[in-house]
Amino acid sequence: MSPHGTVAARPLTWLDDDERMFRDAVREFARAELAPKVREMDEKGVFDAGLLRQFFELGLMGIEIPEEYGGQGGTFTQALIAIEELAAVDPSASVIVDVQNTLVNNALLRWGSDAQKRAWLPRLARESLGSYALSEAQAGSDAFALSARAERDRDGYVLTGRKLWITNAAEAGLFLVFATVDPAAGHRGITCFLVERDMPGFTVGRKEDKLGIRASSTCELILDGVRVPPGHVLGEAGKGYKIAMETLNEGRIGIGAQMTGLAAGALRHARAYALQRKQFGREIASFQAVQFDLARMATDVEAARLLVLNAARLREQGLPFLKEAAMAKYFASETAETVASRAVEVFGGVGFTKDYPVEKLYRDAKIGRIYEGTSNMQLATIAKQLLAEPDLR
Repeated sequence: MSPHGTVAARPLTWLDDDERMFRDAVREFARAELAPKVREMDEKGVFDAGLLRQFFELGLMGIEIPEEYGGQGGTFTQALIAIEELAAVDPSASVIVDVQNTLVNNALLRWGSDAQKRAWLPRLARESLGSYALSEAQAGSDAFALSARAERDRDGYVLTGRKLWITNAAEAGLFLVFATVDPAAGHRGITCFLVERDMPGFTVGRKEDKLGIRASSTCELILDGVRVPPGHVLGEAGKGYKIAMETLNEGRIGIGAQMTGLAAGALRHARAYALQRKQFGREIASFQAVQFDLARMATDVEAARLLVLNAARLREQGLPFLKEAAMAKYFASETAETVASRAVEVFGGVGFTKDYPVEKLYRDAKIGRIYEGTSNMQLATIAKQLLAEPDLR
């Protein structure tokens, strides 16, 4: 209560007891269990299978899945807390949890039939990684210029085509694959299919050798006459566009959380180094130029976190959040790249080497402005929403 007897507004960054306990548990795990393996995973370009099992054991892969399906019964904000805390240590680990929770699980929760939920949500919560397969060679920012086809026959659908840049593909057991059942219908022909890894004709192809988030698998998918029964259509035929748009709008908040966490991790490393590195007989943190760099970094991280939490609270209240999600994703991605770059500069020459973690965070930051909608696409969304409003507040 406020001094005037009214209920005080809850600050965006204020976490309740459950959220704080959850944040602290994820933070402790990330620093104690994840951090020692980050460099090796980055060099090998492979995520540690034991860590992935721990993600499931800790409940990080089914945060919003109801308890009746074996999940945690948590909130969207809790999912973002996990994404941010993991990203502060390793953005590769973070995006694995992000895609699982904000894209795959949420799509099934919202659009899945009772039978699909019973079949897949317990597995996604406890043991099976999910993957979201929308992008193609000619369908990047023009996301719905799909060439993957789904032809109907008396037994269901037959899928043909290729998907590119698919996150989690090397380890996933379930793929949400978008294909068109009627090219003449445009986006109204796009349909989402639940494709299991062992279906005949389905192959996970080449794994990309990437600049950053190297431990997170990004692969090609090959659909060579994959037969999918009618019960594996998510939602209904022709609703794939709506499913993709709604899940991606939420997923962008997740990427905002990932990039905020990355920036927060870079700031933490830069601050610690500035307090112990000495030049001219004193810690470099005592120099105003370094102090100003740290101050700018901290301000940008706080602003990014506020944008992410604002979009999340709007989503949880059932309020419009399209513009706010785009703002969060855009600003947090820009912030991650800028803050990671400044962190490298605070470290100086050693920051440019692989012996210190900021070099990796700088490489990891670049993807934030590209995947799940480029920065330019976010700006276009923001502008469209802004110009459609009757007036500005």
